[in-house]
Amino acid sequence: MRIHTLDLRFQNIPGLIASYLIESGGEYALIETGPGSTLETLRAAIRAVGVDESAIKKIFVTHIHLDHAGAAGWFAQQGGTVYCHPNATRHLIDPSKLIDSARMVYGHLMDSLWGDMLPAPADRVVSLQDKDSVRLGEIEIIAWDTPGHARHHHAFIIGDICFAGDVAGMRLENSRYLSVTAAPPQFDPVAYGLSLDRLLAANFKTLYLTHFGAVSDVEWHLSTYRQRVAEVYERVAADFLAGVSVEENRRNYALAEHAIAMQAGVSEELWRKGEDANVTSMCADGVRLYCEKGR
Repeated sequence: MRIHTLDLRFQNIPGLIASYLIESGGEYALIETGPGSTLETLRAAIRAVGVDESAIKKIFVTHIHLDHAGAAGWFAQQGGTVYCHPNATRHLIDPSKLIDSARMVYGHLMDSLWGDMLPAPADRVVSLQDKDSVRLGEIEIIAWDTPGHARHHHAFIIGDICFAGDVAGMRLENSRYLSVTAAPPQFDPVAYGLSLDRLLAANFKTLYLTHFGAVSDVEWHLSTYRQRVAEVYERVAADFLAGVSVEENRRNYALAEHAIAMQAGVSEELWRKGEDANVTSMCADGVRLYCEKGR
């Protein structure tokens, strides 16, 4: 088996969003496609490692947020099969609601950030239940249900390797700062903790993060990230109970995260880069929404 990390250079910035090309026994698969806005970059990256994109017949998406699955429909329209969580299938087949929701958030920046999300033909979308597997050449790719960031989230497992999507957070340039991926509307700290416990118990050798790249200090990463999820929830919950406004919550969240990043040795440049991939105001809103729902 060979794993190629493909940098999608989101917004022309390296090291923010990865797609993974898996090669085994003469077959090829993608794990994550990134957004529609980076489709041409992805296609060029595939060709650069000596593979024709028409040879990629299996596409796995951890969840249907645009930075992970925005280009999945294009591959399905070329004859590939997209594998996803059962609750993600309808959005891949008809992404109109997903696109409309994103457009409400991003407004005039929507197209430049995320590009098109094409509908996938229904017969090219296959849902996987927890522990279902798909054969690729000489290996099996196994889906693990891992909610917390989103209810429709899978991690994909190959032996002692885990492609973690967003359930293991964001870690740029192998820094010691772990940014909690908490975009609305489905952040759930309880489910998050259980998913991370499951990953910890598996003793993986390597994690592959969509944001960004391979992680070898797996136990430290997962245990520390579990603490970080609890930390951001407790902080936002305290502000919410104190009656802090949405804007003040966003401001407090950004200041606290910036301080944690600086203590971890992150440069201002890397901090700003992280804001391009996992905006603190968006994460503050995601955690607050959980508090507002009272769950």
